[in-house]
Amino acid sequence: MGSMIEFSRPDGKTAPGYLAEPAAVREHAPGVVMLEEWWGVNDQIKETADRLAAAGFRVLVPDLYRGRVAATGDEANHLMQGLDFGDAAMQDARGAATFLKSTGSPKVGVTGFCMGGALALLSAMHVTDYDAAVIWYGFPPAEAGDPANIRIPIMLHWAIDDEFFPLEGAERIEERLVAGKVHHQTHRYLAKHAFYNPGGLGNHDPDAAETAWERTVEFFNENLK
Repeated sequence: MGSMIEFSRPDGKTAPGYLAEPAAVREHAPGVVMLEEWWGVNDQIKETADRLAAAGFRVLVPDLYRGRVAATGDEANHLMQGLDFGDAAMQDARGAATFLKSTGSPKVGVTGFCMGGALALLSAMHVTDYDAAVIWYGFPPAEAGDPANIRIPIMLHWAIDDEFFPLEGAERIEERLVAGKVHHQTHRYLAKHAFYNPGGLGNHDPDAAETAWERTVEFFNENLK
């Protein structure tokens, strides 16, 4: 089980976050900044952070909504619409990466789901603090940046039947990664959006979820340890 902490942002402000530590060998364990779905830092995202910590990583989830969580899609959409994505990526997420590195993690990755996937991709494009990234079914608009500029290894999980982030957008990102000669892996699953989340939209696909999870852990092991 992790705990809530406060960490510093690059602008000097503080932000809350959920920190999950591995049970053993915490010293020099790699870190991962995990970015939430549009629901907020709820029990499911905390359990996901705990699971990644159990695999040997120090995981920090910035609380982008500052304690608020959504129970319905309408509430989640309202919270997401009020979020400053640039501030979330350049201040909260970057501050979380700095915290992990300053407290013992030699390398730090970034990952995120849905809205958090879009933020993780934004971070990989514009922040140099990360050593690897894993994106789960989310991407920012094209004007947010060029994936060809990414200079770290990146893995991307897409849902073929994603009604929120259509596959056409994923294909555009893949084309830019190829153009930029970015070291990347892409995986597509015959599933719907948010297939990892057992709750949420009700689209959980256990087989796709476990396959993507195993690939994620292996990828972070290869690039962060």
